[in-house]
Amino acid sequence: MERMIIFCMIFFCSSMALTAAPHKITKYKQLLKTINLLEITVKDKDVELLHTPENPVDECLSTAATCFQKGILKLQPENSQVNSTVTQAIKVLRRFTLSHPGKCESSCESYEKKNPKEFLKSFAKLIQKVI
Repeated sequence: MERMIIFCMIFFCSSMALTAAPHKITKYKQLLKTINLLEITVKDKDVELLHTPENPVDECLSTAATCFQKGILKLQPENSQVNSTVTQAIKVLRRFTLSHPGKCESSCESYEKKNPKEFLKSFAKLIQKVI
């Protein structure tokens, strides 16, 4: 009887671990879709340049994600027709969190400033790296 209980516990735990990973991957893929939507709806000319982390090392992934979250708040819609789309996409991306262990020496201000479209492309690269 004890063996059966132990077997059931191991089976349950392993099945939970297997279902957790696809959920995160699905979440990250949804974030990529949101970023792609923003790329075509944000204003790219006459706007503030944004600190853009590019190819951060593993220890700095969490810091880079924080920089992207700060930067998305400064994105502007291309026109009034896409304002609600951009606002909704920003809300989705603000909820993105990345808890990656590591001590990072760089800050957001240490990254080069780029236009919003390049900023979003780098954000997408970060999410793809995490997947």
